[in-house]
Amino acid sequence: MSAENGLAARLYRGEAGLNIVGKRKMWFTVAAVLATIALASVIFNGFKLGIEFAGGNSFQIPTSVGTLQDAEAATQDALSAQGGTVVTAQQVGGGSGNFYELRTTELDGEQVQAVKTTLGQQFNIDPESISSNRVSEAWGSQVTNRALLGLVIFIALVTVYLVLRFELKMAIAAIFSLVMNLILTAGLYSIVGFEVTPSTIVGFLTILGFALYDVVVVFDKVQENTRGITASNTQTYGEAANLAVNQSLMRSINTSVVALLPVGGILFIGAGLLGAGTLKDLGLVLFVGMAMAFVTSITLATPLLVVLKNRDPRIDAHNKRVQARRAGTSRDTSAAKGSRKAESTEAAETDEEPVAAETGAALAGAAAPKVGARPAGKRSGGARGGRPGGGGGNRPGGAKRR
Repeated sequence: MSAENGLAARLYRGEAGLNIVGKRKMWFTVAAVLATIALASVIFNGFKLGIEFAGGNSFQIPTSVGTLQDAEAATQDALSAQGGTVVTAQQVGGGSGNFYELRTTELDGEQVQAVKTTLGQQFNIDPESISSNRVSEAWGSQVTNRALLGLVIFIALVTVYLVLRFELKMAIAAIFSLVMNLILTAGLYSIVGFEVTPSTIVGFLTILGFALYDVVVVFDKVQENTRGITASNTQTYGEAANLAVNQSLMRSINTSVVALLPVGGILFIGAGLLGAGTLKDLGLVLFVGMAMAFVTSITLATPLLVVLKNRDPRIDAHNKRVQARRAGTSRDTSAAKGSRKAESTEAAETDEEPVAAETGAALAGAAAPKVGARPAGKRSGGARGGRPGGGGGNRPGGAKRR
């Protein structure tokens, strides 16, 4: 297959012909199964909350003590005597300011001092070089409540905008896509066990804006393709919407790739290679959420819009007219083909008799003498000698040769 006819080229021209809307039952089934798994994990497993939400302490240990594994093992040994555990461990900072941050379960003041003393003795450093902080669970609750309030306000404003920009059915489909995006992303966090921090909450609110942009791009093309669709009987609403998805699919792919590349850089380079642990929480939720937003905006938003629009009596009547017209055209085409076949058969049968008649006439004509021609049989008695007038034969008047 040439490059001009490849999938990428056909996607760019909007000619891929992917039947996304036509397979909406499959997409809805897959989404329902994944949403059920995600909700079950959130309900029964919950989230791995950071100390900002669960409450706890954090210790910052200089990197001069050894590796991160050494610091984590030593801290866990010191905490075991105090009835605590290490929740997370990561390297934070850069250059000479590197240190290991270990987050633990909640400890009181005496327990914190005991842990610092034990670590100082084990690593042969001054205990005061190990800093510690305590985070109350109440602070995390305030962050959660404000995040939920922001989410409600965001969805309300988005709904108003979509109703004014498009229509109510498009707003419902878009909000459904946003909610599914949140559910699937939250479920993935719960299943895999990613830590939820305030950066995660900020990331959740950010991916909603990206998901909204992707949906608006697709719906704008749907509105363009379906404007005045009832005045023509060539396309159903679902077919026009599916064409819009194909025409905007390449733009959605390009937008998602361009957005995921810098986020991937933050996640894999900033957090992975450079050790910027504070970027990991934000980069992870953005990467997962943007990928989910692309999938839900294509496979859920537009198919749900088609389901809602098909319930409109005007659109339903239009779809039936298109289908009836196609059925009538199909019957006419079949009848025309049958008629042409019957005429060909009849002509073939009637042509046999003229051909036979013409053949018989030709044979008869070949056997019959022409007008004025002599019979092909025995010559007359006076025709001997070959001279005219019977020369060489009997003489006229019965005279005999002497």
